[in-house]
Amino acid sequence: MTALAEPTERVPARWTALFSLAGLGLFTAFYGPIQVLLGKQAQALAPDDKELALGLVVGLGAATSLVANPVFGAISDRTTWRLGRRLPWTAFGAAGGAVSLVVLAMAPNIAVMAVGWCLAQLTLNAMLAALVAAVPDQVPHAQRGMVGGWIGVGQTLGIVVGSGIAAVVGGIAAGYLVCAMFLVVATLPYLGLRRDTVIEVRPPFHWRAFWISPRRYPDFGWAWLTRFLMNLGNAIAIVYLLYFLQDAVRYADPDGGVFVLTAIYAATLLSTVVISGMWSDRVGRRRVFVCGAGMVMSAAALLLAAFPTWSGALVAAAVLGLGFGVYTSVDFALMTEVLPKAGDRGKDLGVINVANALPQVLAPVLAAPIVTYLGGYPVLYGLAAVVGVAGAVLVYRIRSVA
Repeated sequence: MTALAEPTERVPARWTALFSLAGLGLFTAFYGPIQVLLGKQAQALAPDDKELALGLVVGLGAATSLVANPVFGAISDRTTWRLGRRLPWTAFGAAGGAVSLVVLAMAPNIAVMAVGWCLAQLTLNAMLAALVAAVPDQVPHAQRGMVGGWIGVGQTLGIVVGSGIAAVVGGIAAGYLVCAMFLVVATLPYLGLRRDTVIEVRPPFHWRAFWISPRRYPDFGWAWLTRFLMNLGNAIAIVYLLYFLQDAVRYADPDGGVFVLTAIYAATLLSTVVISGMWSDRVGRRRVFVCGAGMVMSAAALLLAAFPTWSGALVAAAVLGLGFGVYTSVDFALMTEVLPKAGDRGKDLGVINVANALPQVLAPVLAAPIVTYLGGYPVLYGLAAVVGVAGAVLVYRIRSVA
């Protein structure tokens, strides 16, 4: 099999397991800070302006990821190293991410905290770009729903492990350091497989290639938009989750509450994520799964809008997990099937991942005035539901995928 050919040989279970483990390390490094540590640190460093400080840090980090993911995807597409074109950037991202988390652990003020999170987003997105591009490089279409499911397992457990580390370890600095160590340890076995594609001639590249015309590639454009809307709804819902429990629900232990909700969400997600991906592979359909998942996720946001209580949050977490499990595995498989060119898989998946990162920039901008001036958390979660439904419906504009 050449590097640019569509893969036909099934990947072994060992590769899938260690790939998922590396994803677990990566998402622990992402979500430990996002779920708890950044919020606690913003509150410690700027107690009177915690919402503004958190929104600034998260927004700057997300803006960094908007650039980092497609750029590192394009770089890995054109890497001619003997060791492969994806693994070197996986290693770079893991090492750089660990160092960035150490910077965050030592941050004495919001400015250094913002720099540390931007560095973390830069390096962790280099790793993410290389990891996701390995799937269309090596996994045949008939396995992508299943592999997408296991990516979802790694992502979900990463959220649980990251939140658990933040809740159990205690100190903010210690939480960052444990996340950094876990990232490195979880990535090493995958790197040790040394399974990668190699190219000998570097393809030409022009910066205008980052623009993928939705008129020329309409299915790619609709796929990007649906993912953007789904992730925007999700980002609006979770950006102030810690403060929602603290200020609206008035839960006595908001840090622990985030962990409990995350654990429930993870348990229900794990019940659907792999089986739905395999089911989608078996029936050869993607859109109906993505649409149904989006509707379920929007229902969870409506529950939070209607019942801003601890019991309401518990039910919403369970419902969200059911929907997001289906969405995570099947949407990933769908995205790999609308890529315009085999030679630009990393770059094109990086452009699609902008649809994950851009909502993180917009969510604090939208959420802060809504929470403060425009109706509070019920309006915020109602907006999240509306945006999610729009994304679910528009998936049927994609024509080349069943």
